[in-house]
Amino acid sequence: MNKFIFDVDGTLTPSRGVIDEAFGKWFIDFMKYNDVYFVTGSDSEKTIEQLGEEIFEKAKYSFNCSGNAVYEKGQIIHKSDWACPDDIWLYLEDELYKSHYPNKYGKNFEPRIGMLNFSVVGRQAVGEQRKKYYEWDQINNERERIASYINNHWPEVTASVGGETGIDIFPKGKDKAQILEWFSEKDPLIFFGDRIDPSGNDWSVANAIVDNQRGIYYNVSDWTETWNILKNYD
Repeated sequence: MNKFIFDVDGTLTPSRGVIDEAFGKWFIDFMKYNDVYFVTGSDSEKTIEQLGEEIFEKAKYSFNCSGNAVYEKGQIIHKSDWACPDDIWLYLEDELYKSHYPNKYGKNFEPRIGMLNFSVVGRQAVGEQRKKYYEWDQINNERERIASYINNHWPEVTASVGGETGIDIFPKGKDKAQILEWFSEKDPLIFFGDRIDPSGNDWSVANAIVDNQRGIYYNVSDWTETWNILKNYD
């Protein structure tokens, strides 16, 4: 049986939004007949906020914090104790101070299980605030520049761009690709993600699946594309 693995933010939901009501009802029915897994940089609280408790608990596993926290039927069964080194934190504080982006919306640092999420515009940015930063960043490449600097100066960690506003930072080798350890080599895997690009946080797991001949992936633009593709498997 195929194993369907989904990024959440931007893949099953709008960025930092909740799942579409009609899609959510359809997806619950899809989960009755298919093995579904989630892998996201977000913590479990945000995943539940976006997908709802029913969908979260019906997943075979939810790999939160890029797989550094694993949930089964809503209960945590594995977690990392890693914390971001102080010198990286200080570098990020300096970048936050020097950023030319004019608007900030609080909570720029969000420690999660086994990782750190950093956002110049702030985790409290919503809707149009997030969109404006994303459009500005597409031109100025602030996140890619910061992630690249971290990857070049701290070889023991990995920094990758996630979603519209954040950068995920975690120990090297503890990115989303680590979830493959939870599957049998015989399992046919189908992965859906919206950031399958070299600096994106879906890149590692998508490429690990293909490079190891474990299955296929779909690089989607948004949740509507995900739904349209899934209808072919229904």
